[in-house]
Amino acid sequence: MHRTSGILLHPTSLPSPFGIGDLGPSAHRFVDFLAQAGQGLWQMLPLGPTGYRDSPYQCTSAFAGNPLLISPEGLMQAGWISATALDNPPAFPTDQVDFDAVNAWKYHLLQTALRGFNDHASTADRQAFDAFCAAEQVWLDDFALYCALKIYHDRLPWTAWETGYAQRDPDALMQWCADHPAALELQRFAQFVFFQQWQALRTHAHAQGVHLIGDIPIFVAHDSSEVWTHPEWFELDADGHPTVIAGVPPDYFSNTGQRWGNPLYRWETLAADGYSFWVERLRRMLELVDLVRIDHFRGFAAYWEIPATEDTAMNGRWVQGPGLALFHALQAALGENLPLIAEDLGIITPDVEALRDELQLPGMAVLQFGFEGIEGDFGRSAFLPHHHRTQLAVYTGTHDNNSLLGWWAERDSDTQRKVRHYLNTDGAEIHWDCIRIALASVGALALFPMQDVLGLGAESCMNRPGTATGNWIWRYREDQLDEAAAGRLRELTRLYGRLPYPTE
Repeated sequence: MHRTSGILLHPTSLPSPFGIGDLGPSAHRFVDFLAQAGQGLWQMLPLGPTGYRDSPYQCTSAFAGNPLLISPEGLMQAGWISATALDNPPAFPTDQVDFDAVNAWKYHLLQTALRGFNDHASTADRQAFDAFCAAEQVWLDDFALYCALKIYHDRLPWTAWETGYAQRDPDALMQWCADHPAALELQRFAQFVFFQQWQALRTHAHAQGVHLIGDIPIFVAHDSSEVWTHPEWFELDADGHPTVIAGVPPDYFSNTGQRWGNPLYRWETLAADGYSFWVERLRRMLELVDLVRIDHFRGFAAYWEIPATEDTAMNGRWVQGPGLALFHALQAALGENLPLIAEDLGIITPDVEALRDELQLPGMAVLQFGFEGIEGDFGRSAFLPHHHRTQLAVYTGTHDNNSLLGWWAERDSDTQRKVRHYLNTDGAEIHWDCIRIALASVGALALFPMQDVLGLGAESCMNRPGTATGNWIWRYREDQLDEAAAGRLRELTRLYGRLPYPTE
């Protein structure tokens, strides 16, 4: 593993005059900031189209990109919308995402762009679109139909659609497709544009020595193209509703556990065809990013099964996961040395550690967790740097944590005293103290949320586990990109021997 460091920031959090961060100019400027700061990694959350409560961990597709991340400036530069189409966007908030407002505006913008594409696209553009649709047909046609039908049904979940559509009656679907070709074309076009803009961003990142880290949730959303298309893969009843769902038992985030609501896999069904869904899912991700964080890695060893009738995650049971069999199938199809990071947080048992170590995957250490429940003067937590190993990704915090300043403000005086002693600091800049110690760790990768680099408080939290509202909406402003912060980060990164990747 390359000894390097980087920043965790979802593209929705980038500044933009169009209500949400996207893959356009601000994303390219952020790559330049990373290069200026001597960073080699940009880690993101899942990039799929979001569904329930706008969570990137509840995507409506395991393969598609989020159309809300399409850059309006990119559409204009391609010649598919006019400059006047961007002259008077709605009065979006500057430091938060209003998902409903953005979704409505961008949907109409993409309709305009498709008309422009049909009227003005070059022969090369049309050939590229046709080639994309042919290459991605294995998932794209089902996803386009799912999205178009979801809009047709006022965005209700697929289990609430007319029976012929919900149960995928072939005649009903064929007739609907024949009656609504434009709706399907819009969805295919949006995916074509997303992946074109994405590849342009990745090319720019590699030219600056920055590699991209993607994120795969272990489970998929119930209201998703995959569950609608392949109900046989999931634990569902005859009407398509989950009988058991995913989550975790009580932990340090919630004393009633977390009831995620995702349907659980029928692993024996997936195994019967060599885990082809997972092979194609990871293959697609590795075409987009350089490393992949596997969310909830422990679920591959054993996962928490909750009866769908339960209101909390407290009453569940551990069920054995696919273990090495799945990863052997992935290695056979995609190569022995898979560039993965195992998110091994939560209730971790010896079988999880054995699976991670057998696969020689780096796990994760979160410094905030290391400073909880400190015993004595130095602590015994494996999250603290004096226990780190090289095969590790060290984080000051994740998207589920408070910012360092927000976390620090909530600590009691005794904990603050012990942390100051461990870090040998007065605590005046606790965020930089923690960034420094993460960079100094022997762990090969060091990563920090953008909120910590900017020194922001609890108001900048990306997600508060166990809460239903106010999540995933944080954005930074362009004027917060501080050259002084970039210089300080670059100096510390070089001091501790971390380097970006060679430029391409």
